[in-house]
Parts: sequence; structure tokens; C-alpha cells
Amino acid sequence: MPMPAEFYELAKRVNNWGRWGKDDQIGTMNLITEDVVKAAAACVRTGKRFSLAVELREDGIQNGMIPGRDNPKRTTFLVNHEVFGPGTVATSDDSVVMGIQAGTHWDGFTHATYEDRLYNGFSAKESVTAEAGAVNLGIEKIKTLVTRGVLLDVARAKGVDILEPEYAVTPADLEAAEELGNVKVRSGDVVLVRTGQITKYLGGDKDGYFYGPGLSVRCPEWFHARDVAAVANDTVVFEVFPPELEDGFMAVHALHLVEMGMLQGQNWFLEELAADCAADGVYEFLLDASPQPFVGGVGTPVNPVAIK
Repeated sequence: MPMPAEFYELAKRVNNWGRWGKDDQIGTMNLITEDVVKAAAACVRTGKRFSLAVELREDGIQNGMIPGRDNPKRTTFLVNHEVFGPGTVATSDDSVVMGIQAGTHWDGFTHATYEDRLYNGFSAKESVTAEAGAVNLGIEKIKTLVTRGVLLDVARAKGVDILEPEYAVTPADLEAAEELGNVKVRSGDVVLVRTGQITKYLGGDKDGYFYGPGLSVRCPEWFHARDVAAVANDTVVFEVFPPELEDGFMAVHALHLVEMGMLQGQNWFLEELAADCAADGVYEFLLDASPQPFVGGVGTPVNPVAIK
């Protein structure tokens, strides 16, 4: 079933194909220039650091709704093994099996497709295989992601701890959060949108966590106009569900990943950072959210660190 007509109009307006050359495979990461990074470094005033990742646990976020996206299963397969004989230095080692996008993660460009389209005109059928993963647009193409982060605390701007289920975060909400934080989103930024939804998971309501607010299909055009480098939030679906456009399932995914070539992140823990931003009134920071270099990865786990 094709996407609704309004989706195609939005896709035309946010499309970045060819903007950085016909062979480009890193999309809006091109917006993070050396000057952008130097300016971001100036955001460090106190040296306070905040991890924005949830713990990787066997009883983690995933509840079985997404087949194969399993919570991490960590095994210690070597315990105090004296490698060179009795009395020598002993070592222990772990292994882990998990869905790459089970916890805090980035969606790569090949995570979503429609009509055989991937960012910059690559064919999904030719670019993603079960054997090799993403032979084009793999997450390893993005070597670093260090830039200014901006927290848009939509929940706090609306005077609530958590947005209602099915609430669609709009561009007007993003602008209200800018006003709350006395900050303006600029080119090369990573925008973090707080809904408060992660508190459901942290409070033990895993199923309720899957049913919550998310970004409106109107937001990609707002991010495109401001040349945002990437967007992440504290939900599992990222966009509002059910979708605003009839039959427009995962429309925001398609606009961000396919049309714009912009990473999007889910399951980010923003509560401690948000509390600190509210306390000191500073909603900008240096952010290191570099992908793990999984060759052929369609996404990546990440431990983002905000430094204020």
C-alpha cells in the first residue's frame, strides 16, 4: 500500500538527496563541521557529565513486541582463567547477544525504507542483505558524532511530568521548549526531545512504555529548515502512534532516514539531564553520541554523554 499523498509532499520538501554529492553516505552528519564542533566545545562550563543511556539488561526494555529485537543476554564464558598456567595472571571474558536497537540506540539510514528507497537514491534491495547487512549506508560510515546538543523539554514546557499517550509533539511544542530553555536550535545540532515517557519503563511499566507520545509528522520539516544533524527522544516508537496520516505508518522514520539522511535515536534517558537543565537554566551542552562501528549495521547501540 503506498503512503498517503500528503506524505509525498512532505518528502519532496525535506529531501536531501544529492545535497552533499551523489556518493554521500553520511547525510546530515555533513552539517557537523569543524566550526560547529569548536562552537559546541564552548558549551562546557562546569564539566558535569550525564550518561543518556539506559542500562543494558536481560530484563530490559524489549517486551517481545518486535520479533528478534531481544534484550541483551550477557554471558561470562571465561572466569579467572590462568592463561599461561597455574599462578600466572588470570583473565575473565564476556560475550553478549542482543538486538542492536534493543536499548538506547541510533536508527541508521537502512533501518527504514519504502518503495525500495534509501537515502541518496540507494536501492534497499541492493543495499541490505541478510548475509552482509547494509552494504551501503552502514552505520560504520559515521565515524564520530560530537556536536552541540540541545534539550527541548516539551513535557516541562507544557507543565507536565509526562505527555499523554498518543500525543503528537508539534513544531509549536518544539518552539515552546526552545523558549523555556532560552535556546535556539542551529545548524549541526543534535536535538533531544523529552516527553517523560521513559519514566514508565523505569517505573516498571514496560508495556505502557510502548504505548505513548511521539513526534508529529510535521516535525521533520522543522528540523530540515534548521539543518539539524540528528534527533533523539525518550520513547521506543519515536513518532506518534497510531499515525496522524491515514495509512502513514512510520512516516517520520521514512522522512528522517530515507529522505533527509538524518539519524534518529530512541530510548534515550533524559531525566537527570533535564533536571539539571531546569535547575541552572542551561539547555545546551557538548554531546558525544558516536556510533559503534558495526560494519553493515542498520543501527547502533550508543552511550551518549552530555557535558555541561
